[in-house]
Amino acid sequence: MRFSLAFLGLSTQVPLQQPPSSPTNAMAQKSTEFSFKEGSDVFAPKNLVELGRPGTAVANAAGNLALVPFSKYSFEDKKNKKSVFVVSLDSAGKSVEIPLENGGESFWLSENTFAHVVEGEGHSSDILTYNVDSTLLGVQSDEETQSYTAHGVIGTIPSKTASNFRFNQHTGNLVFSASVYPDGNLSTVAEQDEQWETRGTTALVYDETYERHWDTWASKKGSQLFSVKLTQGQSGLWESNNDFKSPLQGTKHYSPVEPFGGQDDFDVSTTHIVYTTKDPVLPLAWHTKQDVFIVPIDATETPTELTSGKQGAIHSPVFNTQGTKVAWLELDKDGYEADRAKIVIYDLSTTVRFTITQPWDRSPDSLSFSKDDTFIYLTAGDEAKVKVFALPVPPTPSSSTTHPKLDSKYSIPVALTHSKAASGLQTLPGDKILFSQSSFTSPNDVYVIRGLKSVEKAILAGSKDITRVTVVEKLTDFSGADLKDKGLSEGEEFWFKGALGKDVQGWSLKPKGWKAGEVKKWPAILLIHGGPQGAWEDQWSTRWNPNIFTQQGYFVIMINPTGSTTFGQELTDAIAKDWGGKPFVDMINGWKQALKAHPEIDADRTVAAGASWGGYAINWIQGHPEFGFGFKALVCHDGVFDASYNGYSTDELFFFNHEWGGRPWDPESKEILEKFSPANFVHKWSTPQLLIHGSKDYRLPETESIGAFHALQQLGIPSRLVVFPDENHWVLDHGNSLKWHYEVFRFIDQFVGNNATK
Repeated sequence: MRFSLAFLGLSTQVPLQQPPSSPTNAMAQKSTEFSFKEGSDVFAPKNLVELGRPGTAVANAAGNLALVPFSKYSFEDKKNKKSVFVVSLDSAGKSVEIPLENGGESFWLSENTFAHVVEGEGHSSDILTYNVDSTLLGVQSDEETQSYTAHGVIGTIPSKTASNFRFNQHTGNLVFSASVYPDGNLSTVAEQDEQWETRGTTALVYDETYERHWDTWASKKGSQLFSVKLTQGQSGLWESNNDFKSPLQGTKHYSPVEPFGGQDDFDVSTTHIVYTTKDPVLPLAWHTKQDVFIVPIDATETPTELTSGKQGAIHSPVFNTQGTKVAWLELDKDGYEADRAKIVIYDLSTTVRFTITQPWDRSPDSLSFSKDDTFIYLTAGDEAKVKVFALPVPPTPSSSTTHPKLDSKYSIPVALTHSKAASGLQTLPGDKILFSQSSFTSPNDVYVIRGLKSVEKAILAGSKDITRVTVVEKLTDFSGADLKDKGLSEGEEFWFKGALGKDVQGWSLKPKGWKAGEVKKWPAILLIHGGPQGAWEDQWSTRWNPNIFTQQGYFVIMINPTGSTTFGQELTDAIAKDWGGKPFVDMINGWKQALKAHPEIDADRTVAAGASWGGYAINWIQGHPEFGFGFKALVCHDGVFDASYNGYSTDELFFFNHEWGGRPWDPESKEILEKFSPANFVHKWSTPQLLIHGSKDYRLPETESIGAFHALQQLGIPSRLVVFPDENHWVLDHGNSLKWHYEVFRFIDQFVGNNATK
């Protein structure tokens, strides 16, 4: 799609008149002249990397205490210190931090005791316990007021990969995942690992996909679920019976689903496990279809399927409190991971399965039944916030159906929160909900909503606005002291008409030191999100944190164009087969509006940066100066350069096949690739560009950035390539993260900083 310059109303990207004969040397000349803006009142990249990182809170069965995993990196010590906070849910602000030198995972055993699993000797994991004196939470610890007691090993799991622990306090059943060979036997893993490691060759041989996935070469091992009993003896100490059951053994079912599956892929009742798994019959790389199964914890029966067989991906299967119903999130289309997720309920007593959110144009991402099983609580993205919603559980219909006749109160969830980003939702005894919440200005903190009966009564009465009866309390402030006086921007929403003729949303964040009335003072950066089915949401990030840019003196604009999630499925779906079309109409319109609304931005000092699909967008903008953005520099992280090559090289082939209309050799796909592959427009490239890539990125192999870099270098365009050999699609190592920020800011400063050559 082409636009006239008069229509765009923006200056074009200006080609270099005299390309430097040695772009590499041109980059090197500035290499020692850059440093971050830092200071006690500045939130600099080092501060971001060293800021404590709270996880999501998990409450005990009594609902009065919660565990919050916490990590904090120190460049001075070069260590990532792990701990867990025990937070009182009845008294705001009272907590105790328990150091965990060896990392690991924690889970509640009883009201005041939690277990902690760490790597043991050989091929094992050890289970330790801690007793917490809740009356001493918030008290300065000394020998006489120690609020917790550590105990030794109470059990050993014969696996170094044990993870995702779910414990049922009523039955003593501990369910967890571990990586095993096809025999599904925990006891043989160590022996088979030894045989594999001493096989005398490094060759990997494949007869089917996946051969590699995300950042790992595929092996014979996969994740399955196991159970073991933990009991409390007369002395009060816990112990394991070491009798490990393998409910999935012999099924070819692997759960949690790799690479990102976790506790949200299974749930546990007093007697059964419900789990989701990829369909073992279908080729993994070009199908997303998952099935839901139920199986006894003690492995006395084989699994029973609960799904219809006509679905796509599945997430978040959960039991109700009584164990009589199961709910999960189901996508209709096999091969499309961004399809709308709907809530499905399976009534185990009647074997009836029915969909309850068919008319709701949003996608939930987690579920939790109320303690009396009359409501489902959920989190879902809605207009770039992740909100907590409530929905009454309807009566079970007489037969299975995807379109039951339900009153709207049973099919349209009601929002309980309206800003920021909620996660880790858990319903608790005592008429309350626990969740964690972050925003542009803060990492996770612990929140509670109390008085749910008043909320539920209002919803059942037909109220859609229950703000007056919703009591939300913030219980922690993990980062408050570190972020005090930093002046982080909360972000402001703006809306404009997009390519579909509908309203499209964006965020603007003002730079540190901004004052109203200034004209053309600040450089600006357009951040472009990945996915492409994703969104810039009001939540904290340790990778693409917009406030790191504002604190370095940049006005930040972030747009949620066609393809974005949380604004309805039509907008999400509309990017398929049109990567270079409607999204850029939206970004052009949004960029124009942002420049008009903020005269403080110097339109002659602007840059753009993006990763993944956002990296594709950078390469696409590079080849289309007629868009008129006028960027002086571009930053591409792990982006698509040659879309046709990506159709052959990527790991999850279903993604390419959906987005490009087929396999790369199919007629429709070939036509779209010819139209929208950035590599086909290299002859129009002119803007200085930084490329960053991880060598372990198997979603978009590093040759995408290497190929683009070679093109830029041969064209004489100032360019730099940064490769992280040990990183995947993301940059996760703390030192690498700081280096990433240094290279990004060093590069863009050269072209739009205060000392940039005009």
